[in-house]
Amino acid sequence: MLTPFQSQLIADTGISTGDEGKGRVILEIVNELRESTGRKDAVGAVMKVNGGSNSGHTVAGLKLNLLPGGVADPDVPHLPIGCGVVADPRKFLWECAYAEMHGHLALPRLVIDERCLLSDLSHRLLDLAWEDYRRRQPNGEARGSTGRGITPAYQDEVGQFQIYFADLLGSKGAFAEKFHERIERTLRMIEHVCQVTPEQWANFFTILSEAESRANSEIIEAGKASAAEFDFTQFAGAKPFSIDSEAIIETYWNAGQKLAQQVSDVRELVLRELDQGRYIIGEFGQAYWLDKRHGFPPNVTASHTFTPEFFQSAGIPAQTIHNIGCCKAYDTKVGTHAFISEIELDHPLSQKLRQIEFGATTGRQRMVGWYDAVEKGDALRYGGYQDLVLNKLDALSHSGDWNGSLRICTAYLDTEGRIVHHVPRDDNYRRTLQGVYQELPGWTEDLTNIRHFADLPANAQSYVAWMLKALVDVANHGDQGPAKLPNLRYIGVGPEPCQIIKDVPAIEELLKLAR
Repeated sequence: MLTPFQSQLIADTGISTGDEGKGRVILEIVNELRESTGRKDAVGAVMKVNGGSNSGHTVAGLKLNLLPGGVADPDVPHLPIGCGVVADPRKFLWECAYAEMHGHLALPRLVIDERCLLSDLSHRLLDLAWEDYRRRQPNGEARGSTGRGITPAYQDEVGQFQIYFADLLGSKGAFAEKFHERIERTLRMIEHVCQVTPEQWANFFTILSEAESRANSEIIEAGKASAAEFDFTQFAGAKPFSIDSEAIIETYWNAGQKLAQQVSDVRELVLRELDQGRYIIGEFGQAYWLDKRHGFPPNVTASHTFTPEFFQSAGIPAQTIHNIGCCKAYDTKVGTHAFISEIELDHPLSQKLRQIEFGATTGRQRMVGWYDAVEKGDALRYGGYQDLVLNKLDALSHSGDWNGSLRICTAYLDTEGRIVHHVPRDDNYRRTLQGVYQELPGWTEDLTNIRHFADLPANAQSYVAWMLKALVDVANHGDQGPAKLPNLRYIGVGPEPCQIIKDVPAIEELLKLAR
């Protein structure tokens, strides 16, 4: 139901563990704001709030990491990168070339905050080294990192070894001195703390070269970047645990100079746009349950992934904000998560969904599971969302031998037979739990051409209603006060911008269908 937005600040976040379709929501919000206000310039900026190139999202067919989804709309004037982001300057250039190859002007609209953290190859090497270290420990469990260097970059922030994008505006000598110290510190960490073997060290450069060449194949084939740019072996030193520091510093300085005019104070941009009555959309990477403080290590990211980070990254006072939480009609996870609602691998639905569930830019296979209303309900309870968006309902249409039966995880069951209504914060205990399920009939109809809620099959309407009921029951379990009842704003029934249902009944009406 398209109720008015309650603030000029809008947060687009995930309420699961990422991959919920947050990117496609950006253009819907932009278009809705233009229609409701009658102003073509209603949206002043779409800002990337947190994370880095570890957060892939797809917008209007564009597969992006660092650029906010507003790049796909030519009338969004500013694409700010908040100071809560860590970013490789070369990645900005590659992604701008990719967007512009698809007809979307990017670089002139890019505004990188002066305090945005500069990440580089040394962070990526250290990221791989820590994964190697974890695998060699007694439990042998890696954390499932993307290898994009995000955690080591944030570790530099916490350790007070920052290199900011503002450093690109100073002298080359001062920049080189900071960078050289970073490289030396990283090399000693990899060699003496992570204790990587010389053979594995050499392999890291190959791993990164293959991954980035694959991720950037479009701009390489189009001649927008040379294949040599993605050959990381050019930076390897003559001996193990050494790097050609001069070459890498020169490369990053030159890349940074191409971005220097885009480095500015995002705080002032945001305040100016608000003063002129325009909206700011904050696009988050990852999701609530990957927050470094509220998720479950080691399967979390290194940044804060829900609403409060909007204000920290934009550098403005905390104030009223409109929260939109995105999820899918089923669940997915990547890495080494404990996945309570995971569907058995030989189940027909698992086999079907795994054919479409891959990381937008990493290509990683995702695990798939039944919709976990306990996770979503607690994200609502503690994250506070006015609106929800439900994506990929169309993926659950069934055919063939499968009878279409669907399940919703409504609670957990522990080994003592006790029902658990909220996500435990003790991960050791959480890993012992099993799901408690509500079973519902599925449907065979193709939903991809449906644009009105009333036109959905009755079983699909019922499934949506039960998902909301289970989520609301969890969010309000144990409370005596007014119920937390979020609005279901959109339902996605396909990947294209037009494949969306906007006339969803009010939550009170939806809940009446869950019986």
